[in-house]
Parts: sequence; C-alpha cells; structure tokens
Amino acid sequence: MYYKKILYIFFLILALNISFFSTNKVEAKAFLIDEVEISEKLVNNFNKEILINKGFKKGFQELMEKLVQSKDLYKLKDTKLNEIKSMVETFSIKEEKFINENYSLNLGVSFNKKKIFSYLDSKNIFPAQIVNEKFLFIPIIIDQSNTDLLVFSNNPIYYNWKKKDEKSYLIDYILPTEDLEDLNLIKKNYSELENFDFEEIIEKYFLDNSIIALFFKDENQIKILSKIKLKNNKVIRSNSFNNIDLDNDENLNQLIDDLKIIYEDFWKENNLINTSIKLPLSIKVDNKDFNLALNFEKILDSIDLISNYSIYKYNKNFIFYEVIFNGTPKNFINIMEDKDYNFDTQKKTWILK
Repeated sequence: MYYKKILYIFFLILALNISFFSTNKVEAKAFLIDEVEISEKLVNNFNKEILINKGFKKGFQELMEKLVQSKDLYKLKDTKLNEIKSMVETFSIKEEKFINENYSLNLGVSFNKKKIFSYLDSKNIFPAQIVNEKFLFIPIIIDQSNTDLLVFSNNPIYYNWKKKDEKSYLIDYILPTEDLEDLNLIKKNYSELENFDFEEIIEKYFLDNSIIALFFKDENQIKILSKIKLKNNKVIRSNSFNNIDLDNDENLNQLIDDLKIIYEDFWKENNLINTSIKLPLSIKVDNKDFNLALNFEKILDSIDLISNYSIYKYNKNFIFYEVIFNGTPKNFINIMEDKDYNFDTQKKTWILK
C-alpha cells in the first residue's frame, strides 16, 4: 500500500510538471468565432491568403461586437491586420466553394483571450463576459392619440422583432404566445402599465430575465419605457426616438436595431470585466482525486473574469493554486456557486470543498 501511494504521488508530480510547470502561467481558453464566411470573385491575381486575412478581420469584428459596448467600438475601427493576426491562435477552413466564378470560404477563427484582453486594455476598454442569455420580451404599443393598445395583433414590433438577429447578439429573445388571458390582463391595467409588475405573465415562461417594453406613441415621437428584470434585480430604462413611423419598414427596422443595441449594451454593462482589478486568491484542492483538479481547471478556463491561474505548491494532500480574478471575492464565490463549487474561506488559503 505504501509503495502504491509513492507511485501515485510520483505520477501526479510528473503530470503536474507536464501540465503546469512547462510555463509559469496557464493560458485560459481562446475565443472561438465560428462560421466566418467570406467570398471573392476568381480573377487572374486571386490570392487565397488575402481572402483568409479578410476572414480574420471579419472574425475580429464579430468578437469585438460581442465583447465591447457600442460606445467603444469606434476605438477599434482602425485596428491593423498585423495586430489582428498577432491575436489569432488558430484557424481552420470549414468549407470551400466555387460557384459562378466566386470562391467562398467558411472559417473558424480562434483568438487568444489574454492577448485580446491586453489589446482592449491598451485602448482603455473594459470588455464584457460573453454570456448568452434568454430574455422574455413583451413589446406593448400605447397609442396616446386614441388610447389604443397593441400587444399581439397589429403590433409591428411584436411581428418583426425576431426577423433579423445578428450573430454577435448575446440576448436570445423569447416572445410571448398570443394569449387572450394575458391580453385581457394587460388591457385591464391600461392606466397603470408603468407601475404594473407583469409577474403573473412573466412567471408562465420560467425565465430569470425579462424586458417589458412600453412604446408610448405620439404622432412621430416614440418614448420607450423598458422594465428590465435580471433574476431578482429590476431596472427601468427610458429612451426616446423622434420622427419614427411604425408603418414605414425602414423606420421600424432601424428602431428595432437601435433598441436591440441598447439592450445588448445594458447586458454587457452588467457583465463587465474590470481588468484593472487583479485579486489574487490562494486555493487548495484535494489531490487524492485527480479528476477533481482537472475539472476545477476546466471551470477556471471557462470564466472570463479569471485572467490567469497557476500552481505554486503541492504536497501529498493538496494542490495549491493562485488564481488572479478581475473582481471581488464575493463575485468569485457567487460565480463558482453557480457552477456547484463551494469553498471554506475561513483561512487565507481557501479550501475547495
């Protein structure tokens, strides 16, 4: 039994050296942008490398639209190709097509997360965690000129909201079904919709997040009151748009696009990574179950708020990690609890339970 334990410790140490001590820091996972499609007409001077470079630019733009609030995107518009290529970790050609003298490529591009965050830091941009989430979205048009109320029927926002979804959007909108009971409830509370909590309707969809958008229409001006719920937090946002005709397709589509960007920015704002905060956490993990450590590392790799982690010590009982976290200890604990990881935090070095 004693020799088996010695042998186990030997192989554990060997695995740790291979996995961790080949470099002082462990790289976190990369950002993968899949299904990047580019095409170009086949001519005598056709160059496949130029097309791939266009794919890198397009993939980088899509990644920035996921990571960065719209107000900061202008800071990145002049990013040079060589800068983008320096942040590309790997890429793969998923598909090639030759149709009507056009050559098309479908790429998967993987960007190094640490290099991306470092680049954004150099531009004074705080990125957001890429968190895709479902939101119940209920648009209600209140025509103040004739006290009319549109929820489902004849509501152009309701019918056009899902027609065009950008790949870079993080919010997946779930529209309510045309329920007569819900319609009657909304109409019953017409005079107090701004204060109505809509919980009776929201709870039917079993979603943590929702947006109730009240469109107050008055001639060509629209005021939108957005009642946003994120789990147990409630926020109200107000926006106004002038010279909007909802019967005009161009006006309608522009309004929907602008409003979706506003909601995307709000969601990113709630998931910002403050790279100026670098909180070192010391955590020890029982090494008797090697899978425990491996799974713990996979979780660390999946969390964008973790900028780095490494093993600084080990013994026959524990593996000791240093984790650099871009946030508060409470934030870290909450994130890990959501992933079913709990810690004993009574001492300076936390213990993974």
